[in-house]
Amino acid sequence: MAASHSTHSVELERRAFNGWLVLALIVLWFIATIAVMGSTAVSANADAISPLATGLRVWAAILMIAFGVLACFGFFTLQPNEARVLILFGAYKGTVRRSGFHWANPLYSRDRGNVPGAAPVPKRVKVGPISMSDGTVTRQKLTTKLSLRAHNFNSETLKVNDKRGNPVEIAAVVVWRVEDTAQAVFDVEDYESYVQVQSESAIRSIASLYAYDHGEEHELTLRGGGDEVAQELGKELGVRLRKAGVAVDEARLTHLAYAPEIAPAMLRRQQAEAVIAAREKIVLGAVSMVEMALNELAKKKVVTLDEERKAAMVSNLLVVLCGTEEASPVINTGTLYN
Repeated sequence: MAASHSTHSVELERRAFNGWLVLALIVLWFIATIAVMGSTAVSANADAISPLATGLRVWAAILMIAFGVLACFGFFTLQPNEARVLILFGAYKGTVRRSGFHWANPLYSRDRGNVPGAAPVPKRVKVGPISMSDGTVTRQKLTTKLSLRAHNFNSETLKVNDKRGNPVEIAAVVVWRVEDTAQAVFDVEDYESYVQVQSESAIRSIASLYAYDHGEEHELTLRGGGDEVAQELGKELGVRLRKAGVAVDEARLTHLAYAPEIAPAMLRRQQAEAVIAAREKIVLGAVSMVEMALNELAKKKVVTLDEERKAAMVSNLLVVLCGTEEASPVINTGTLYN
């Protein structure tokens, strides 16, 4: 069985002609065409040339007009951070990245076909800029101009299972830009749709690698490791989008929550854990205070307590310090032994 080899396109930067210079040349060309036609008419009226020469001059003038009109279709403009891919009869000829007024071969394609996956265009349907004023349906065409500016992709809220199998809702924002125009145009069907699909796939993949919270010791979680998770998401997206000539500038989670079906139970668990953590600190503090009280009493010899009285004192202090309500004092007129 023969192995298949996949190759990727490589951008070739080209420089187009200065549009203002070519415009001046075309104007001179049309002036020359008018001069040829005028001289031909004068010569024909004066019978200075033969009918055959007159016919040849007329056809030459017509060809000059046609060539001049065709050349006018070669003008195009590029804004900063914009590029145009040059395609001649299906062959890639290079990419113009320099902004300004340019001229290139008028036979270069100005579009790359229709949006992939769209339905066939029915009769009486416009193809081009969207204009619904007359009730017709339009379909966008993919142009050979590409924006090199930074784009934001806000993913939808996705429901995925985290590392522990808990369903969570997650969303992210991805800042991306086209880096290699040849790959973006020729290696994928539609690079914008490719970015959306691969971004959502990467978000699902990253979410399944981490627990929502309460991970093991030194374990990153989705809620606690925001910067680290964002870096891993950026790396994952960089690998996935590289084949489309797209670079990822930033990726960050914008929404993170338990799924609605388990959110109440997880909220109760978090509340219980918070109460336990608070109680643990209260007990530790109370024990320290009791120990300090006993040491101070023994050090200053305020009273001598045997083990039974120490136990009673410790019990009373812990009740006072750890209780959620204010303690009511009880006057004891007897002793521990009566």
